[in-house]
Amino acid sequence: MRVATFAAALALVAAGPAMAAPEPRIVSMDQCADQYVLALAPRDEIVALSKRALNADSHERPLAAAIPERRADLETILAERATIAVRYWTADARLPDALRARGVAVVQIDEANDFVGLRANVRKVAAALGRRAAGEALIADMDAKLARAHGAWRGAPAAYLTPGGFTAGSGTLVGAVMAAAGLRPEATTSGYAPLPLEALVLDPPAALVLAFFSDLSGGRQHWDIGDASRIEALTGRPAVASLPGSVLGCPAWYAADGAALLAAAAPKR
Repeated sequence: MRVATFAAALALVAAGPAMAAPEPRIVSMDQCADQYVLALAPRDEIVALSKRALNADSHERPLAAAIPERRADLETILAERATIAVRYWTADARLPDALRARGVAVVQIDEANDFVGLRANVRKVAAALGRRAAGEALIADMDAKLARAHGAWRGAPAAYLTPGGFTAGSGTLVGAVMAAAGLRPEATTSGYAPLPLEALVLDPPAALVLAFFSDLSGGRQHWDIGDASRIEALTGRPAVASLPGSVLGCPAWYAADGAALLAAAAPKR
């Protein structure tokens, strides 16, 4: 009996490693996913980031050094023996299902137009990566910044503007960022809409919140309406702040940094 019990125990010990879950191998499929993976996942579990992980508008760029960058296609991800793929957007809409069919867990970052949605995104990705505590730490930091920025502008109006001539109001993440700092977006329609240069000159907004203008160092595009100084000169209105793409380019916790930048520019009470 003792021999049989001992043999059974040995069998369980021998089977242990085979039954253990494999170590996570995480692949990020796009630049937004890069930010979540870099902020939440242990470095030794990240096997690949997107081809834009080291771009200037990548918020977590300092953490991306020496991590391989790979294309987001089926063959590449399978070659990396990924167990988890994190995505916000990819060109091939069929790719997530193809990965799931081959045993790769796909974590989808959802569109979010307010801070409630951002909290949900962080918790969703953190849970999928087994990093709930790290996710809650990101949320706590975001909420602390929002609390400090709250009401700084006391309801003052301002128009949001991008180099491509678009503005935004309610129902957008940048609208939520402005509201968090106590600014009231002048756009009367929800979502994003064109704001032609002629309208800016003939009916200037009370103030401007610029975004992505600092990302034009690589050169302007033919559809850009001008650089920040030209816009200020034509409208005769100051820019409250110029928010970088690294703050607004992804529905992520660091949108609160935008609120903090806006609040820091508010007149002192």
